[in-house]
Amino acid sequence: MESVVALFREPAQVKLALDALLDHGYARDNHGFTMLDVVAEAELASDTGVSPEEGAPGGSSSVLRGMGLGTLGGLVLTVPIWLILLIIPTTRVYADGGLLGMLFGVLGGAGMGGLFGALAGTDGGDYVKLMRQFGMPARVAEGYYQSMKDGNILVFARAQQDVLADEAVKIFKKSGAVDMDAIIGSGQLSSQRTAS
Repeated sequence: MESVVALFREPAQVKLALDALLDHGYARDNHGFTMLDVVAEAELASDTGVSPEEGAPGGSSSVLRGMGLGTLGGLVLTVPIWLILLIIPTTRVYADGGLLGMLFGVLGGAGMGGLFGALAGTDGGDYVKLMRQFGMPARVAEGYYQSMKDGNILVFARAQQDVLADEAVKIFKKSGAVDMDAIIGSGQLSSQRTAS
C-alpha cells in the first residue's frame, strides 16, 4: 500500500483535488492537507470539510535543542561579566561570585530552555517529521517543507488500495500539483509516491 503526497499553489486546486479524491472512493479520514498559513488553512478546511493535518510533535529533540540554546544564552550573558570582574583590578575580589553567577546562569538557561523546548515540542509544528512518517527520505521531506514555507499547500492521500493510489496520482496531476523538479531539483513527479 502506498501514500501519495503532492504540493499545490492555490487553495482552489486543493479543493478540486480533495473533492475528486472523495468522488473516487477515498474515505474522508484517509486524505487531507496542511499549510503554514493558519487563517487560510481554516478557510480551506471550512470550504472542503476536511480537517487539516498538523505537523508531528517535536518530542525530546525540542527539549534538548531548547536546553542547548538556554545553556548557550546563559553563557553569553554571564561570561562577559565574569571577564570584566577579572580584568578590572578593583573588582577581582568579586570574580568567585562571577563564577557562581555563570553556574547559575547556565543552569537557569538550560532549565528555561528545556521548559520552552518542551512546550514548543508539543505544538505539532514538525512537518518534516510528519512527511517522514509517509516514508519520505529526509532530503525530499526538507524540500517539501521549504516549499510549504514558500506558501505551497501539502495534500496527501493515505494508503487504502493500490488502485486508489494510482488514481490519487492522476487526480493530483490533473488538479495542478506543483512540479517537484522545480521544488527540490531531483526529477520527482508532481505527486511523490511513498511506500508506507
